Amino acid sequence: MTPAGDLRLSVVVPAYNEADTIERVVRQLRALPLTVEIIAVNDASTDQTGAVIDRLAKEKLLDRALHHPANRGKGAALRTGIAAAGGDVVVVQDADLEYDPADLPTLLGPIQTGRADAVYGSRFQGGPHRVLYFWHSVGNRVLTLMSNMFTNLNLTDMETCYKVVRTDLIKRLPLTSDRFGFEVEITARLSQAGARIWELPISYSGRTYAEGKKITWRDGIAALFHILRFNLFPPAGDWRRR
Repeated sequence: MTPAGDLRLSVVVPAYNEADTIERVVRQLRALPLTVEIIAVNDASTDQTGAVIDRLAKEKLLDRALHHPANRGKGAALRTGIAAAGGDVVVVQDADLEYDPADLPTLLGPIQTGRADAVYGSRFQGGPHRVLYFWHSVGNRVLTLMSNMFTNLNLTDMETCYKVVRTDLIKRLPLTSDRFGFEVEITARLSQAGARIWELPISYSGRTYAEGKKITWRDGIAALFHILRFNLFPPAGDWRRR
């Protein structure tokens, strides 16, 4: 890795029908006071998302514009982006403006100083946030509690999008999730690999369903299954070695 304080951040932006917001996200990322590689993965969008990211790549605002010929899910898009990442550290940036890229320099801190291998940005540690769905917050906390019981971590927000992870570590993890099980899986794998994990507060501006929010109660039920699956049946191999 490069010296602390001089890390190159690879930002993976999975996108499905986010033509209205993805350009604003990319421009915010490009304005960060960091060395940033931006990789957008169009998961077979049916709107103009693919055309927008191709234009942004031509304008040199994106470093990589990748396309899935068929819709495979968020987890699959993330795995595609992670495989293409060339920076020292990887983070996921949703294309919907719920998460603020201005938080990323702070989240890099524990990795820059050599104290952490991964940093989670928590929506539940007191950062500013839009007031929305009560039962969503309850569901997130229940899933985090269940995950913590198996991983023996004391996270407050397992389902957060903002997970900043050393590239050499995340590329070594055997990630297989195609859809929203990715958050559960990567948390289980980081725990099983003995990663040093920090958690810091972030801001959060959640969307309503009318504004395009995609996750539903069905994804919460599926996450409970994924917690059991990924924690009780880890794959064999030497990927746990640090």
